[in-house]
Amino acid sequence: IFNLQALEHVNARLLELYPDDEERFDIVLMTNNHAQVGVRLINSINHYGLTIERFCMTGGKSPIGYLTAYLTNLYLSADSKKVQEAIEAGIASATMFTANKDVTYSDTQLRVAFDGDAVLFSDESEQIVKEQGLDRFFEHEQLNENKPLAQGPLKGFLEDLGKLQKKFYAKNERLNCPIRTFLVTARSAASSGARVLKTLRSWGLEIDEALFLAGAPKGPILVKIRPHIFFDDQMFHIEGAQKLGTIAAHVPYGIAQKYHKSA
Repeated sequence: IFNLQALEHVNARLLELYPDDEERFDIVLMTNNHAQVGVRLINSINHYGLTIERFCMTGGKSPIGYLTAYLTNLYLSADSKKVQEAIEAGIASATMFTANKDVTYSDTQLRVAFDGDAVLFSDESEQIVKEQGLDRFFEHEQLNENKPLAQGPLKGFLEDLGKLQKKFYAKNERLNCPIRTFLVTARSAASSGARVLKTLRSWGLEIDEALFLAGAPKGPILVKIRPHIFFDDQMFHIEGAQKLGTIAAHVPYGIAQKYHKSA
């Protein structure tokens, strides 16, 4: 599902710049299959030329308990129940959905796009939208413009990407950095964007591009960005991204899940 070539390119560049530093992407294949299927998995990985050295085969048990032991920064799965379990355990996690059409992705720059509320940030603002409406939301955000939002489930993953980016910046490679991050939010820049940017600044985090859509569909913007993965907490954004060829990942966190289930 995921473009591993871009990850491997980042690792190769890091190895060139920091040959004695092991802080790079490390992919672990986690499955509840039995160890007997290991040879078949190894053959498949070698067939596709993938660099995956670590396996966790749990023989029918959930692999979630191993995530902390593996120091997991991000857990991706097609199994929404396992993802929910991981989120509840405090691990950045998302359910993967393949795109509905083939799109060419960069093999030399990893491009990751995030929604804001209930993904990078908590769902406190979404709660106001759902329960009190947009007018109250705009008023709330302007009153709290200088109060940072609480962190959401994927804040730590953005932080991890930022640490790797800074390794390139330290070698004067900012303009040629093989990692690029995007914020793609339904917020309006004029009425509720400042709080988001000030929150990132208060965390000491940078985002390469911030796109405030003011409620417009995210799919066409994602076609332009061509991220390798897009994280959002609302399924209608995931479905819109899928239709236009973006690999999307659903983050089951926050008040939007309550409304999604009731719908």
